[in-house]
Amino acid sequence: MGGEEEAMNAVLNRLRRAQGQLAGVIAMIEAGRDCKDVVTQLAAVSRALDRAGFKIVATGMRRP
Repeated sequence: MGGEEEAMNAVLNRLRRAQGQLAGVIAMIEAGRDCKDVVTQLAAVSRALDRAGFKIVATGMRRP
């Protein structure tokens, strides 16, 4: 169970980081930042969410 708890803590950390990145994207849009910069940051958020989802699925697959 320790390994699963550690994996979920890693997922939570990744999701919190993504939440911060998303807040940054919202602030960029509100500030009228360049589209390319916004899309670059949005892609980073998307990757973070994808990785978190993959980790959740991988952890769930290891359960008996």
